[in-house]
Amino acid sequence: MLDFATLKLIWWLLLGTLLVGFAVMDGFDLGVGILLPLIGRTDTERRVVINTVGPVWEGNQVWLILGGGAIFAAWPALYAASFSGFYLAMLLVLAALILRPVGFKFRSKMPGALWRASWDWALFVAGAVPALVFGVAMGNLLVGVPFEFDSDLRATYAFGFFDLLNPFALLCGATSVAMLTTHGAVYLSLKTDSAVASRARSASRIAAFAWAALFMLAGVLLWRSDYGMVIVRGASITTSPDALTKSAVASAGAWLANYARWPLAMLVPAVGIAAPLLVAALAGARRRLPVFVISSLGIAGVIGTMGVSLFPFILPSSSNPGSSLTVWDASSSQRTLGIMLLATVVFLPIVIGYTAWVYGVLKGPVTSAYVDANRETSY
Repeated sequence: MLDFATLKLIWWLLLGTLLVGFAVMDGFDLGVGILLPLIGRTDTERRVVINTVGPVWEGNQVWLILGGGAIFAAWPALYAASFSGFYLAMLLVLAALILRPVGFKFRSKMPGALWRASWDWALFVAGAVPALVFGVAMGNLLVGVPFEFDSDLRATYAFGFFDLLNPFALLCGATSVAMLTTHGAVYLSLKTDSAVASRARSASRIAAFAWAALFMLAGVLLWRSDYGMVIVRGASITTSPDALTKSAVASAGAWLANYARWPLAMLVPAVGIAAPLLVAALAGARRRLPVFVISSLGIAGVIGTMGVSLFPFILPSSSNPGSSLTVWDASSSQRTLGIMLLATVVFLPIVIGYTAWVYGVLKGPVTSAYVDANRETSY
């Protein structure tokens, strides 16, 4: 079995991989929902947009389940503290995610224009709300969440839902919305034709510029802010996890220290900036798959920037830095991480292989002619 420290690092990387997988695979579903009432001008065009994700959205959400399961099993302290502290935000996301399949199923049950337009906007909400909330959550990690543990590791929280909507977190939320809108637009330009694809290309250019600008603005504000924490004592990487054996203090600029420590890490945010600019520059390209890959790399760059900036912290506490959860003190036992790693080595390739097979079967654009010919069976 690998040593404990190595297993913790591997599972930190795997958690990031699962988050990237969710953002890339389910992210374009959310982006398509955001764009649905904006790109589709007629009922048939909107059905075309919906049917690009109709057969695959459920499979894409597997990445969210995998991510939640990994946090529960590999990082139980993180799971307990974050899911309890962000409870209302999680319920809001859950309600939006429930609204999406309901919208898909109900929209075409009745022919009325008002009925269908209402469900189109419901699908817009179902895409925009999770994109915004996930970004706000990431912003709050950089700001720090006011919580602390007592001697029995029971967490208490000094914030409410609206406290999470601070300016920097809302900026991160807007970045997330722009990023996933770009990704959805690139996907639509790949999976549709004619007017819908043309509008999707235009939308991808606008959203990509917004993504790059907002991400750079967030970086500048983070650089000029007093956010950041450092560990000054403890945080053993070999003993059993215990979040109370370390001391940590707030330190302005600490979130940027890892880039000075590991200069190559600067490539991660560089990808997060360069990718949307490339997407905008290639918006008119005929080959859309490479653009989708570039958009996916950009998403990985943004999420990777979060990971590199915070490391080794995974849930910083602004009210009591010593209660912050880190890679070293928030994991499960060595045996648990080892067994889970074996399961991941076996099952993750199966998930990836099956997903690739599904998309191979469903390759090709969804057209207005297809929707018109299959009005009773398509969404």
